[in-house]
Amino acid sequence: MDHDVRAVIEASAVRRWIGVGMLAAIAFLMVYGAFSSPPNPLWQTVLIGLAAVVLWIALRLWQATAFRIELTDDGLRDSSGAEIARLSDIKSVQRGSFAFKPTNGFLLRTRTTGARAWRPGLWWRFGSRIGIGGVTPAHQAKYMAEALATRLAERDQASSHLI
Repeated sequence: MDHDVRAVIEASAVRRWIGVGMLAAIAFLMVYGAFSSPPNPLWQTVLIGLAAVVLWIALRLWQATAFRIELTDDGLRDSSGAEIARLSDIKSVQRGSFAFKPTNGFLLRTRTTGARAWRPGLWWRFGSRIGIGGVTPAHQAKYMAEALATRLAERDQASSHLI
């Protein structure tokens, strides 16, 4: 780990294979259903098209989970160097049961809205919400969420003393 990286979330090889394998199995079943007892040609085309979309998602999942999410002093980034969120822009961390968050993950709310982004199984951004998690281990996400919450509390406390 780099000296400035405080926490890491990454998908294990087993989780990657299981996620991609499940999606590939769903695509196979769609194609099998389209040809084993063919419905009318319109539905057959729809099933084959949906299978192609699911295979595309499986490919995106495989590519995205090759990276990892890193918490640094500046904020969150992935291992390719792409910035996910700056620490100064993060408003809150939500990790409760009823938060709209990825599996084994947490939700960030930011002060500004960013461009939509989707790294299946790793993170997504929609407006001012960023979901972290998916095929990642829960203990890594919990540690990162707690570290982020602590850093935000320290930041907010320091800024309240300046006022």
